Amino acid sequence: MANRQGARVVCPLNRLMIGILVVTPSSLWAAPVQVSGELNSRYTDNARQSSVNEESDIESRVYLGVRHTADPGQCNSDLAARLGYGYWLDDTFDPEPYANLDFAGDCRIVDGLVWQVTDNLRNIAQDSRSNNNPNNLTRKNVFRTGPVWTLRLGPVDQISFAAEYENTEFSEPEETDGERYIGTVAFKHFFSSSFSGGVMASRDEAELDTEEEIDRETLSLTFGKEWAATSLNGSAGVSEIETTLNDTSRSTDGFVGNLEVTRQVNPTTEIALEASRELTDATSDFDIRFGEFVFSQEQTGAVEVSAVRLRTATEFSAGSSLGLTAFASRSDYIDFGTEEESVGYNVSYRRPITAQVTATLGGGYNYLTYSDDNTADVLYRLNAGLDFQLSRKLTLVSTIGHGQRDSEISTREFVENWVLLGLNYQFL
Repeated sequence: MANRQGARVVCPLNRLMIGILVVTPSSLWAAPVQVSGELNSRYTDNARQSSVNEESDIESRVYLGVRHTADPGQCNSDLAARLGYGYWLDDTFDPEPYANLDFAGDCRIVDGLVWQVTDNLRNIAQDSRSNNNPNNLTRKNVFRTGPVWTLRLGPVDQISFAAEYENTEFSEPEETDGERYIGTVAFKHFFSSSFSGGVMASRDEAELDTEEEIDRETLSLTFGKEWAATSLNGSAGVSEIETTLNDTSRSTDGFVGNLEVTRQVNPTTEIALEASRELTDATSDFDIRFGEFVFSQEQTGAVEVSAVRLRTATEFSAGSSLGLTAFASRSDYIDFGTEEESVGYNVSYRRPITAQVTATLGGGYNYLTYSDDNTADVLYRLNAGLDFQLSRKLTLVSTIGHGQRDSEISTREFVENWVLLGLNYQFL
């Protein structure tokens, strides 16, 4: 498996590098680039996260992180990447690359005409019923590019046209890749400097490498409002999706929309609410935008997805911080008549003990239900650690953790305890 994955990752990264060169002149890279490295080893008493015959092993990983935002200009870009490689001491799993990358860039060709490029790469779960080990992971890369042309119709009205190409690739050959062509027309009216509304129509045509075709049309009303400490953006409308395979077509329609609310409660606390409902398929970037959501990669047809996420972040006077994310999602695989639901939360806390030592605590809970076999699973996660600042650029990380899954299906259950030691170094 490792050899196949190592070969397949080259194509998405090459495409990303071409996009970076297109939208980012070399002069923009004069801005500082943040580069970091990490080396860690994690001992686990249940590497396969199995309910029987638990096996212990040590996985060592090396990471390289890069962060860069270009200075504003004719071309703009933003890059955040963390690429790594893992090796298991007792060969429980094959060596495995890991990736987390986000790139967004644009270049102004003429007034009103902009060419955009985005690329998102993630290690994602193939199936929420399986546990979080390398056998259930695949890398997903979603690349999108195309022009956006915006015309001002007057002081308060504008219309924009977009034509985009999207390519989705998975590292595992059994996963379904796809190509998508997207056309969008959007009209926006500014009622005031802080309030806007409009209408948007889009059509996209996707073709999967299984020769299945998925066409979607969407018509939505859009809105946006800004206050002193709060911003609100969203849309609401209807969508129709049609899947065609072997001269057999099936279509469905329904309400779709999205909502994003951000509020700065005070100088140290921010709350963000995100919600979305879409008719789509597993090659879309929905699971990248909502990281807690998991597509079932075995089911490639149309799927109605809904997700909501509430995030809060608070900084305290003593230098400590608290982060909380609560989430819920539902996926209805229309062609198969199955549903999956998930609800849970993740919490993290950091507190300085001394000038060089920081304590960390974290936890998570996830309740999952499956309609086809009428079962429910519960996932728990706890971890605690100490970070030691050895120098201005070097940090020693130590963490212990516990993970557990309770299920009505005994083969999905597991209990795992682990210990991690690592070094982080900030090169630039």
